[in-house]
Amino acid sequence: MALGPPSTDFLIAQGPASSGVPQSFADPADRSRLTPAALEALRGLARAWSLTSQEAADLLGVSISTWERMRGEAWRQTLSQDQFMRVSALVGIFKGLHLLFADDMADRWVRLRNSGKLFMNRTPLEAMHEGGIPGMLEIRHHVDALRGGL
Repeated sequence: MALGPPSTDFLIAQGPASSGVPQSFADPADRSRLTPAALEALRGLARAWSLTSQEAADLLGVSISTWERMRGEAWRQTLSQDQFMRVSALVGIFKGLHLLFADDMADRWVRLRNSGKLFMNRTPLEAMHEGGIPGMLEIRHHVDALRGGL
């Protein structure tokens, strides 16, 4: 069964209606409000990419036990700014891949070795794990560039 990209509406939502300011992850109240949607998107991405608990935890920057609670919807805390940045980058990569590839390649791509300079014969998942947030953002820009989005 093909899964569509997780919703990214939470990433582009506007801040308080009276402010007219784009959504920021700095305000704890905003993060609290947006956390459920971000976790739903991350769960969908983890299923589509067939991430192990260890891989998902590493990408989000949490322990395996914390990821398991998040995955099982038992986690009732708020994501940090760092975690929102990670989710934003991952969902951007996911969505870009689904715009770029019309088949299951979009979900397989993260596990394929890549000899390009950015990847140095690693898989994109390995590069994101080793590169942290900067690596995730570089890969997101790479995917955007591949699809002509830069």
